[in-house]
Amino acid sequence: MSLAIHPAAKYWEEFQVGEVFSSPARTVTEADIVNFCGVSGDFNPLHSDKTFAGAGLFGEPIAHGLLVLSIATGAMSRLGFVEGTVEAFLGLNWRFTAPVKIGDTVRVEFKVKEKKESKKAGHGILVLEVIIKNQRSDVVQQGDWYLLIRKKSSA
Repeated sequence: MSLAIHPAAKYWEEFQVGEVFSSPARTVTEADIVNFCGVSGDFNPLHSDKTFAGAGLFGEPIAHGLLVLSIATGAMSRLGFVEGTVEAFLGLNWRFTAPVKIGDTVRVEFKVKEKKESKKAGHGILVLEVIIKNQRSDVVQQGDWYLLIRKKSSA
């Protein structure tokens, strides 16, 4: 069986601590928010009701934090650096630091923070420091992601 490996994908041994991957920009639309409401079932009026949200802290509807986090996982996939070598998303340590509004444009930076051996044969753990910024370079979310990555020796 041949596995589909993205041309930009790296095996655990090939990552260098300090290495950085930057995503293209992505504008968050009202359609994104509406679709996320439907997929997640989260119709909190902070996201789905312009009148309610307009009277609140942010003055308008904001994107779900988990929508923006999902956009970041999609950005990682688009870049391809773990597409076909990642075996599992093990967890995250995450902070939501600022709202993302309709029309905001986000970019994601992934920095290799740490590499650790895994108890799973043929795999290593990659710790990525992930920062999501808006068009003004304000950090809107940040934290660490823990990924289980295949080793080249197991390919």
